[in-house]
Amino acid sequence: MKKLVVMLCALSALSTVAIAAEDNTQKINEGIKTPLTKEEMVAKRQAREAAFEQKLGLTAEQKLKAKEIRQKGHEQLKPLFEQLKLKKQEAEMVKLSRIATWAQEEKLAQIDKEIKEIKKQINVIRKENMKEFESILTKAQKKTLKQMKNEGRKKYKEMHKKNMELNK
Repeated sequence: MKKLVVMLCALSALSTVAIAAEDNTQKINEGIKTPLTKEEMVAKRQAREAAFEQKLGLTAEQKLKAKEIRQKGHEQLKPLFEQLKLKKQEAEMVKLSRIATWAQEEKLAQIDKEIKEIKKQINVIRKENMKEFESILTKAQKKTLKQMKNEGRKKYKEMHKKNMELNK
């Protein structure tokens, strides 16, 4: 009889531990995001663009001009992003190299300076594209865009604040 009671207690304890472990595994897996396929990324981007255009109330002509501006900006930014990618790869190679620490630090400082310059160029182009986009908008649309930007900044700050709290 004692053996039966002990076995039932042990079985009960094991099942409780198993259930708790399963709950933890589910919580961990919920936090992991699976990478999107290229088609899913394109669909997501198109949905975002359509929602943006609808919220601003763009006309067909404005949509066409906005698409041209976006494409032109993409063409301008593509070589800069390639340069940025190459500089980051170069920095990784320097970190993995067997050169003296002082030489590594010197080379990394130079690469970092070049990366910052590329990022400045990217920001200049982005600002120019935004000005060009805003030039095709009406006053009411500009006002709506300003509100959307403010909402985006607020959302970003909230997310950034949450991430900072999680990383503590």
